[in-house]
Amino acid sequence: MKKGTLKQILLITDGCSNKGEDPAATAALAHQQGMTVNVIGILDDDQTEQPEGLEEVEDIALSGGGVSQLVYKQSLSQTVQMVTKQAMTQTLQGFVNQELKQILGPNQNLEDIEPDKRGEIMEVVEDMGETCDLEVLVLVDTSASMHDKLPTVKEALIDLSISLNARIGRNRFCIFSFPGKRKDIQKVFDWSPKLDSISTVFPKLSSGGITPTGPAIREAMYQFGKKGLLRSLRDEDEPGMEEAWN
Repeated sequence: MKKGTLKQILLITDGCSNKGEDPAATAALAHQQGMTVNVIGILDDDQTEQPEGLEEVEDIALSGGGVSQLVYKQSLSQTVQMVTKQAMTQTLQGFVNQELKQILGPNQNLEDIEPDKRGEIMEVVEDMGETCDLEVLVLVDTSASMHDKLPTVKEALIDLSISLNARIGRNRFCIFSFPGKRKDIQKVFDWSPKLDSISTVFPKLSSGGITPTGPAIREAMYQFGKKGLLRSLRDEDEPGMEEAWN
């Protein structure tokens, strides 16, 4: 099975979108384009009931082929790591199932394989999870209610970067916030293998305004497409220079 690149959009928010297109429909479009959309909904530490706006979290992840989780601020770091890794495994299992259908027929899934063989296949999935390349575009909601949660988000993302650095495969991260100052989303941190330098960026993030979640997911999808186009053009001009550009 060919080693590829897993592309994830990781949306971190604490509420409901209130501008633009339906975010679940946009997430479905991103999934069709080969990206997984994962969503983490942050609850206030004293919140005992799930707010209505966070129902959207599950809908977006379901449409985007990803994983969703509601979490209190204090547990955010652990959850970001868990969701990212769980989504990797889920995506890879989907690839394996597609391969099995081609080999064994359209009605065969991983669950249909006898236990011994299934165990061997899961070992392959785990190995692929360690060796495949991973690109994570993080979308951080910076609407007004997220103001006191941003320092926790920053620490969680640094922890994610550290935890994934043990993998053999290459990691790339970038961060966008929404709403942006002039656009629906704004680049905060360009593609990089490590997130340890985001400490200098996060204090500059200002919170406030609306929550254009749907347009933000669409723009994130374009960013992946733009990155792939630039890479292919550079490879044509200067073979072997991809590492220097990324």
